[in-house]
Amino acid sequence: MNWLDRCIGFISPSWGYRRAAWRQAMRGFYDSGNIDRLNSGWTPVNATAEQTDSPQRDIIRARARDLERNSDIAEAIIGPLERNVVGNGIKVQAKIKKPDGSDDDELNQQIEDIWAEWCEPRNCDVTGLQSFAEMQRMAVRRLEVDGGIMFVKAYTKGGTVPFALQAREVDELDTSINSLPGLGRNRVWNGIELDEYNKPVAYWLKKYTPDGFWTGKSERIEEKRIIFLWQKNRPSQIREMSPLAKTVPRVRDVNEFVEAVSVKERILACLSVFITKQNPTGTIGRGISGGKTDKQSGYQQQTISPGMIKELQPGEGVTPVTPSGQATSAKDFITTQQRLAGSGQGLSYEAVSRDMSQVNYSSARQGLLEDQRTYGIWQQFLIEHFCQEVYTEFVISAVLSGQLNIPDFWQDKRRYLKHVWIPPGWSWIDPLKEVTANKTALSTGQDTLARICAERGEDWRDILKQRAAEMKMAQELGVDISGGGNKNAPANETDNGNTGA
Repeated sequence: MNWLDRCIGFISPSWGYRRAAWRQAMRGFYDSGNIDRLNSGWTPVNATAEQTDSPQRDIIRARARDLERNSDIAEAIIGPLERNVVGNGIKVQAKIKKPDGSDDDELNQQIEDIWAEWCEPRNCDVTGLQSFAEMQRMAVRRLEVDGGIMFVKAYTKGGTVPFALQAREVDELDTSINSLPGLGRNRVWNGIELDEYNKPVAYWLKKYTPDGFWTGKSERIEEKRIIFLWQKNRPSQIREMSPLAKTVPRVRDVNEFVEAVSVKERILACLSVFITKQNPTGTIGRGISGGKTDKQSGYQQQTISPGMIKELQPGEGVTPVTPSGQATSAKDFITTQQRLAGSGQGLSYEAVSRDMSQVNYSSARQGLLEDQRTYGIWQQFLIEHFCQEVYTEFVISAVLSGQLNIPDFWQDKRRYLKHVWIPPGWSWIDPLKEVTANKTALSTGQDTLARICAERGEDWRDILKQRAAEMKMAQELGVDISGGGNKNAPANETDNGNTGA
């Protein structure tokens, strides 16, 4: 409060109070909303998602791809997502039930057998190069780097069923088409034809030559034939944005820092010598020829090698030059930056660096649980937007082609499309502690076998069936696999629990 405010407050307290209240109102009630000296350079504006994303979408995608190709730190973020979200593939299990409510095991097995054959590269990919699991991993990679990927449903004559997928990149959307006449109330924005509710109706994709050059033409593909994978974060968003957008500057800073440190360390490791002469008109060394001549001094430039012996002229001397400075410790800086880069993508430092030197069991488990929640979100997105759509098309194509003989399929299609997806599970950090905790949770009714098996990417029904078959065979052979050891083994050779199987 300045002297004028104090004087006004002394003469008229009410006037001084109103003056202070108005000043506070003009200043703002949120520090983050103040326009003062500290925030003078921070003047963002509110705009729709496409107004903020469209101008920089392509350059951000190009920079993210550059880091994908050249940065090991960027790959350390992408790799854990591929390994943990998809791994060896998200598996499907048909869950068709008979009218009496029991599982139709025969039909379920038939569908799964045909599905397993279709997932081979020669059947599910129009190019015959990728299996369905490889397509899932590629989808995760392109979602993280490019922000999205498209799959065109292709109805072909060959293969197990007349259905395959064609992968297309988001670059193939013809962004030069932003409006077309004769489309009624539809309009085209960045290659996507939208109705009045901004729902995609069709996609305009560029046509390319086999060597990757655009022919200048585009084709219109209806929305029902396109699976466009991208994550929508704002209601006004129409197209994708790379999740690496917030991480790209940090990863690039680390790369440039590492390169600068590498150059500095190489300079510090160098040894140079100067030959001083009392008689500058003489020659350097004795019997030395073939050296390059410095244009400024006129002296021959020589090099030294390990174990080299040189004779000098009388009056010449050698002065070694050792670069001064300390070796830079880049560990702390890189660790901090990598931790921030990982957290920006919802991953822990240990997940993106595989450095477990600073964790114990509790912290490692807590970090793994948080990472698993991130992986679970990705898995759910991939299942709901990609896997289920592909499976539905697969079953319909199998029925139409006669691979599946289901007479009443169209009358009860929902029942015949019942299925579940089993994503890859995660291993235990400490098996003994995890098994003990699961055993206690099961015995006290706090957990179920279905959920515990799902965490490991297994189906509890398959485990029980397999376990029953193993115990039946073990009983027939007279082998005790319940933990008591071999019934036929001598007493002193019975497993006492201290040795592994």
